Amino acid sequence: MRKSGVKVGGVFSVEVYDKEGRFKWKTLADNLVTNGGLEFVLGILFADSSTVGTWYLGLTDGTPTVDAADTIASHAGWSEVVNYDELVRQEFVDVRSDRNVTNSASKAVFTMSSTVTVGGAFLAASPNKGSATSSVVLLCAAAFTEGDRSLVDGDTVNAQYDFSAADDGA
Repeated sequence: MRKSGVKVGGVFSVEVYDKEGRFKWKTLADNLVTNGGLEFVLGILFADSSTVGTWYLGLTDGTPTVDAADTIASHAGWSEVVNYDELVRQEFVDVRSDRNVTNSASKAVFTMSSTVTVGGAFLAASPNKGSATSSVVLLCAAAFTEGDRSLVDGDTVNAQYDFSAADDGA
């Protein structure tokens, strides 16, 4: 018997500019969809679960170790970076087409308020930065492909996330 399935996942693309608007660097991060994120997706498809109205992007500290068991309340391999001027995590304003969801037309923008090391990004169902509420879904998280990066006060982070689904070809 042939078994087939669906592969879901995404990529974070992050660009950083200094306080004068000059490009500093760009990196990518292939995400890991958490167990909770997969359960959430399956719940919507098969259990008539509630959807999330808005998703929010966040940043992780240096050298994140992302695990499938991570939740927004429990993620021993990383901490959330909260040293930015915006009062909340940044909204994921998405556009959908051809099995892809992206915020490329409206990237999440973070203006750093101090020197900090960032190492990755995540997508969660709550705007409250630093919040560890167990009922909040952590869809995915990722470590930057090129490793940790240092940011200083006034740097601007533009974060894009592309999420797609495809037949896994099994």
